[in-house]
Amino acid sequence: MGAARSLLFVPGHRPDRFDKAAASGAHQVVLDLEDAVAPEAKTVARDAVAGWLKRGGHALVRINAADTAWHEADLAMLQAFPHAGVMLAKADRPSLAHAVSVLHGRPVVALLETVAGYFDLPALCAVRGLSRIAFGSVDFGIDSGIADEGEAMTSVRVQIVLQSRLAGLEAPVDGVSVNFSDAARMREDALSSRRFGFGGKLCIHPAQVGAVNQAFEPSEEERAWARRVLAAFEASAGAATALDGKMIDRPVVERARRIMAELAPRTAA
Repeated sequence: MGAARSLLFVPGHRPDRFDKAAASGAHQVVLDLEDAVAPEAKTVARDAVAGWLKRGGHALVRINAADTAWHEADLAMLQAFPHAGVMLAKADRPSLAHAVSVLHGRPVVALLETVAGYFDLPALCAVRGLSRIAFGSVDFGIDSGIADEGEAMTSVRVQIVLQSRLAGLEAPVDGVSVNFSDAARMREDALSSRRFGFGGKLCIHPAQVGAVNQAFEPSEEERAWARRVLAAFEASAGAATALDGKMIDRPVVERARRIMAELAPRTAA
């Protein structure tokens, strides 16, 4: 199975929502100890997350950034739960390397949310043990002053995808769409993320999950094209051939194979 395509945030101080999120169809639940939790509720949230993980729940846990008072306590809590992954807020190379060393062998997702993190992207991607990069586009927009509208952040997204590819990481995760009441808009946002080369998208509401999952699945038209390409290539005994007036060579065949291999990943328990 491939990497998770829909990653659904759930506030860590709302344990009543944890099981609902796990049953939402999201490929990965992200229990949030950072932005969704007020300072006075951090300890309560951490305890709630620990309780759910102890009962066998599976999730990524977004922990507070390294420069906060809660970071080390978050890491210490996760050490007790080897089945839990970590999403590191405002990641940079030193904080990521530390998290990977403390939580060795876990799935680790680094949130790129700052200008400093962006310019440190090659070093970030080179940290051994990192699974993938996620784009914290909202926080990045605040830090950079760039509005995430139209094509304003195109260059940033392209670099995240290319650097991830160069480092051999899983395809990165694009940032959230703040509008969760318009399913058609959500699907178009997710399709845009896929066209950029992202392998998934962050979600802030269960209503977004279905549109994201559907957008990252190859369409029936794509699958039909891929089947025809592979059939024509097989019939040509591996030699270059043509289909619908277009050349079919090995790069085209490889694209067809990738489409046929894109099965939906297992929904997180």
